[in-house]
Amino acid sequence: MNSQFNHIGIVTRPQTPHIQEALNELIDFLVAEQLTVYVDVMAKEDGQLDSLHQQLCQVISKDEMGRHCDLVIVLGGDGTMLSVARKLAPYRVPLIGVHQGHLGFLTQVPRESMVTDLKGMLTGKYQPEERILLEISIQRQGQEIKHALALNDVVIGRGCFGQMIEFEVFINQKFVYTQRSDGLIVSTPTGSTAYALAAGGPILQPTLRALSLVPICPQSMTNRPIAVSDTSEIEVLITKGCDARAHFDGQSFVDLQNMDRVFVYRYRNTLRLLHPVDYQYYKTLRQKLHWGEQLV
Repeated sequence: MNSQFNHIGIVTRPQTPHIQEALNELIDFLVAEQLTVYVDVMAKEDGQLDSLHQQLCQVISKDEMGRHCDLVIVLGGDGTMLSVARKLAPYRVPLIGVHQGHLGFLTQVPRESMVTDLKGMLTGKYQPEERILLEISIQRQGQEIKHALALNDVVIGRGCFGQMIEFEVFINQKFVYTQRSDGLIVSTPTGSTAYALAAGGPILQPTLRALSLVPICPQSMTNRPIAVSDTSEIEVLITKGCDARAHFDGQSFVDLQNMDRVFVYRYRNTLRLLHPVDYQYYKTLRQKLHWGEQLV
């Protein structure tokens, strides 16, 4: 096989039953094709990587994969893909997802046909897709206190006391509205089928260069989701929210205080996803969201 990729990383979903079998099969396949294999150290610590297969690959952290790999394969679900995407975004390393999770919007290679599909994809038989990410800067009294990336969304919401928060929204430094609600979701098209969808936001086609702002349980019924260009600078000023928090892809957060400012931009790099050649986005929506099938 004449692979387009020579240094391939593998990241697994932690604490997943029977994932060791898939990991072993994948390592055996890649090594047999004389490719250099790197496995995330968490797979070793989680007991997924046995001593025999450890000798066939190099064990490194996700932080190092961007410097060593020209492709990373994720054995897991969407949550694992989100965490890997944020680590690899600065390096523009493409990702392939093998479905081992629940929904699987981002992991499109079925576990049952993993080796067969990967044989074709490694030789160039794939559909590439570029996804935008968010870059977030949180400032307090003019000083940045948090910098983060997100593939799905940044959620500004109420904390453990459950009180509504108040904030002002600016787009490109122009005032848009004041809102009192449980919070606000700023979502990419990738995240439009996640929390934003549950909150009543629109589904955005994945390659659309746009962002959506989706209110969470607003006090005013006239507050509705809006979509803006991905070149927009979004600023949220917390005016009353001593219990507020900002969440990034639902996997990390920072506590907010009154008068904190949350700046959201499109990140300079896109995430390159590689799908099987038969991938269809709307077929995925039908399957995952249980839409009706075609009648004629």
